[in-house]
Amino acid sequence: MTFTQLSMPIFEQAINDYHVVDDVDQPLKNPYEVGTIEYYLYVKNWIDTVQWHFEDIIRDPKIDPEAALVLKRRIDKSNQDRTDLVEMIDSYFLDKYKDVKVLPDATINTESPAWAVDRLSILALKIYHMREQVDRKDADAEHIAKCQQKLDVLLEQQKDLSTAIDQLLADIEAGRKYMKVYKQMKMYNDPSTNPILYGQK
Repeated sequence: MTFTQLSMPIFEQAINDYHVVDDVDQPLKNPYEVGTIEYYLYVKNWIDTVQWHFEDIIRDPKIDPEAALVLKRRIDKSNQDRTDLVEMIDSYFLDKYKDVKVLPDATINTESPAWAVDRLSILALKIYHMREQVDRKDADAEHIAKCQQKLDVLLEQQKDLSTAIDQLLADIEAGRKYMKVYKQMKMYNDPSTNPILYGQK
């Protein structure tokens, strides 16, 4: 089983589990054992799924400004949690491949494996919600046809991205590529680097 063959069903499970209640305030009930890669993949997609719905809510033109500000803070925290999970998944890969002998002509990739997996998680959400549009009973035929075309593209993209991720991991395992991970430096979240925050001291 490849890594994306492991990941995709977990992402789909998290999305489906969320939509049973379909509430951004519902508690996370992770069915996987704490500390396993399956556990972290489920958490990763759950965060993405909740944030997807945060982004829907905040675009309501009738939203109360105070409620919008509270929601913006929640989105900020969600973004940080997402980044933390990506770095945790990259740590899993770094540990898994720590003993690989890197070939002299090995090359580096434009992004780490976990950031590619992050895109795969978001893609699963796009597919779920585009399929919802295709299945709508209150939409006209033109809308459904356009959404079906978009869904077809998303499914092709999912296949291509999965192949690319699995090829990258195979190359890392074989020493043809090597991992180099940079921690995300979100300056606006740091009270010591955001001038609005450190200027208030």
